[in-house]
Amino acid sequence: MMERRERLEKRRALMGFTQESLAARLGLAVSTVGRWERGTGTPQPWNQPDLAKALDVSLDSLADLLCPAQAADGDRVSQSMLHPAQLDVITVAHLRQRVQSLDQQYDRVPSTALIADAGHVLGQIAFLSHHAPGGRARRELCCVEAEAATLMGQLVWDASQRRDHVNARRYFDQAIRAAREVGDIAAEGHALLRTSYLALYGEKDPFAGLQLTNLTADTTHRTSHTLTGLALLHAAEANAMLGDTAACEAALSQAESRFDRIASSDGAEHLYSPTQFNRLAGSCYLFLGDHRRAQQILEQAARATVRRSNKSHAIVLGNLSLAHLGQRQLDAATATLNEAIDVVEATRGGGGLNVIFDAGRALREWRDEPLVQDVYDRLLSLMTVA
Repeated sequence: MMERRERLEKRRALMGFTQESLAARLGLAVSTVGRWERGTGTPQPWNQPDLAKALDVSLDSLADLLCPAQAADGDRVSQSMLHPAQLDVITVAHLRQRVQSLDQQYDRVPSTALIADAGHVLGQIAFLSHHAPGGRARRELCCVEAEAATLMGQLVWDASQRRDHVNARRYFDQAIRAAREVGDIAAEGHALLRTSYLALYGEKDPFAGLQLTNLTADTTHRTSHTLTGLALLHAAEANAMLGDTAACEAALSQAESRFDRIASSDGAEHLYSPTQFNRLAGSCYLFLGDHRRAQQILEQAARATVRRSNKSHAIVLGNLSLAHLGQRQLDAATATLNEAIDVVEATRGGGGLNVIFDAGRALREWRDEPLVQDVYDRLLSLMTVA
């Protein structure tokens, strides 16, 4: 226990934290940090990405700081890479934890900072999946491969500012194959849903996007209300892009009904957040040209967002700015757009970048206004480091 205390205390002090300031940074009680350092407690998996970021270490290095036993888990993976026939469920569980830790960071950390680690762990999983013998560990590994490949597709697409559809689709296809091999409907549905995003928001093809969202809903309708609801929500947006108000509102109603039925037993429950419905509904009405209604819904989504430094919040603010511009509310539009830029500067989210540049183009008729010139200066700065 003393060895852990010395390692963790030394790193904390090196980064300029006291127990109190580190606890404040993480939003935890000081006594919790104290227990970690005494060795009488270990950070929960969902706390570890933030702790690693605060201490400026990788998740694997954090495991070394916290507990030799955790570091030994990394050794288990290394041993399995040398001897795939020895793969067991404990090693697979360690790989799953690494994937989930990276996934938890996706919405608030630039994707470029996560790609290397995600690619490394996916490479390990794919190697073991190819060489390990059948059995429970192999089946569990297929499920983890589906999660890891889906995450890698998200990261590649986001880091490319939603331009690299080819490689993102390749990873999603890998996820679908792995999920189908073991009959993991939820993992298959998640990868299909992510594939629909490529068509809708990358290739700007609402017809193809609608087909994929419908396929996702058909795949998951008996398995996950979460995934089915999300598929219907994006189907609503596809219909809005096509100008079909009735079909859009019918899909929104069906999505809302699915969300109302989500239970804790839903394996995809973690993919749902209460702000998603208003975020997508607001976007729908923006496509349909009902800017006033879009503004009202998007304002609700913006107010309800708990973590205001995530990638999805930037999309909400960018769309809200467009809703204001549709009503020629220049002051409100530029103020909201500046908030969106603040978030994108921190997260580098591809979706947020695309939306704020759309808003920037919509500002052209006011380009001589000082407020707009200030926004353009900020957008230019973003372009130089994008």
